[in-house]
Amino acid sequence: MPYINVRGVEHYYEWMKKPSDLVKPVMVFIHGWAGSSRYWRSTAEALLDQFDCLLYDMRGFGRSHGKPTIVQTAESVVESQSTQEKAEAIAELSYELTEYAEDLTALLDGLQLQRVYINAHSMGASVATLFFNRYPERVEKGILTCSGIFEYDEKAFAAFYKFGGLVVKFRPKWLGKIPLADRMFMARFLHSPIPKSERQAFLEDFINADYDAAIGTIFTSVSKEQAETMPGEFARLTVPTLLIAGEYDIIIPAELGKKAAALSDKVELTIIPNTAHFPMLEDPETYLTRVKEFLHN
Repeated sequence: MPYINVRGVEHYYEWMKKPSDLVKPVMVFIHGWAGSSRYWRSTAEALLDQFDCLLYDMRGFGRSHGKPTIVQTAESVVESQSTQEKAEAIAELSYELTEYAEDLTALLDGLQLQRVYINAHSMGASVATLFFNRYPERVEKGILTCSGIFEYDEKAFAAFYKFGGLVVKFRPKWLGKIPLADRMFMARFLHSPIPKSERQAFLEDFINADYDAAIGTIFTSVSKEQAETMPGEFARLTVPTLLIAGEYDIIIPAELGKKAAALSDKVELTIIPNTAHFPMLEDPETYLTRVKEFLHN
């Protein structure tokens, strides 16, 4: 499996390409919380006539490591001041979404990609929005799947943190072997059915996610700071962006997507009927039709 060192952490990535004499643009796919790039494969496969597709697992999720590798051998490189400074910077990596945006920057640099298309989902869409505003010259067009802005509610957030912490703490490895566990786990994410293999893969990714990354991103992706800063991030967008929401999404309701899209004339909004938090899997035909229309305009 291909790995690349991104800011001291080994990241899994893969290329999906269709043989061609043409030089195609690159589309990068970013997954959401506790998932991996695996659930993007069917979407990428459908776009291979027009794009070379890059899929990767974010730090601490999927097949990417959760901890820096350079820190483990910092003593051996202490004689190099520049390397020592790099090791110290890596050791301070946090789970702030801005740090994940910088991970993406380093990944593109490492793969020598200057300008790309991006399709990001859920928490990954928040990371992508931050990236769009910090490096607009590197993005041709962006697609945000299941994203939006929310208002801060202290009691609701506290309850969410408590529930999220318990869910992450108590996730035994044998959970994936229980009959129908994948169906029960994915029920709150879906309105229309998706293939069993996709449900099982997401449950497996959730069970195997790095504990610190899973907990850390709960607190950084749903926070008072995010509620205060993301409206400004959407308002500042200069990258042409398509925001796709699921009509029955209870994780990031479509209404939150409407509020985000209303802040910028660079954002087009599409709400896909009869889908929830995974519209690209629940209704791939409608999803891909809208994506291709946006990309070709």
